[in-house]
Amino acid sequence: MEVSVDRALCYGSAECAHRAPDVFAFEDGYGVVRPGAVRAVGDPRIREAVLEAAEKCPSQAIALGERDAARAPE
Repeated sequence: MEVSVDRALCYGSAECAHRAPDVFAFEDGYGVVRPGAVRAVGDPRIREAVLEAAEKCPSQAIALGERDAARAPE
């Protein structure tokens, strides 16, 4: 799963970091994806937290997608 936060949309509620702290952090007033954290999304508990964070993000700044199988693993 690919996970990203659009800084142009994010207004700093920190909901993502609160709901899925294994994947998101709150830095400089914005939610960010922790480096290398996308690998953790393979864990069903963490994946569910990321999906909830994206759904509950008040600014809808979290984008989710599936990795292209042709690309090298992250």
